[in-house]
Amino acid sequence: MVIVIGSDHGGFYLKKALVDYLYSQGHIVNDIGTFSDEDVDYPDYARSVSRTVLDSKAERGILICGSGVGAGVAANKFPGIRAAVCHDTFSARQGVEDDDMNVLCLGARVVGLELAKEIVRAFLAATFSGAERHVRRLAKIADIEREFMKEPARGLAQTGPRGK
Repeated sequence: MVIVIGSDHGGFYLKKALVDYLYSQGHIVNDIGTFSDEDVDYPDYARSVSRTVLDSKAERGILICGSGVGAGVAANKFPGIRAAVCHDTFSARQGVEDDDMNVLCLGARVVGLELAKEIVRAFLAATFSGAERHVRRLAKIADIEREFMKEPARGLAQTGPRGK
């Protein structure tokens, strides 16, 4: 499977270890950075991973930051990306089977390497079930994306923190 993986500085060391693990499992890996533990911004890597998945240059994406949360928030801004923070194997598997999750987000300050490997393994081994109820729910999510793509962006950039 072709995997794109990226991290900010907080996820650099876990990403580096997971890249080696993914190669050892026979995957093709596109490591888009960061390539050091110097301070960088997770939205930049969420953008790169998301674009790579959306452009069909990778089948799945993995994003790593300190908690996984920021990377997930940023990735989910891209219509068609279904990213989730998973710190257990059940959520990683179920996220793909029921929700067609295509980007896994991990928190390097939350999970250790061995658990991260198990989570990644579950994520990559899972396939979308295609069950009618899940297809119906994903169609509703796509409707939400289309609805809000028509509206101007609101939030931090326009109003500042917490609408102030």
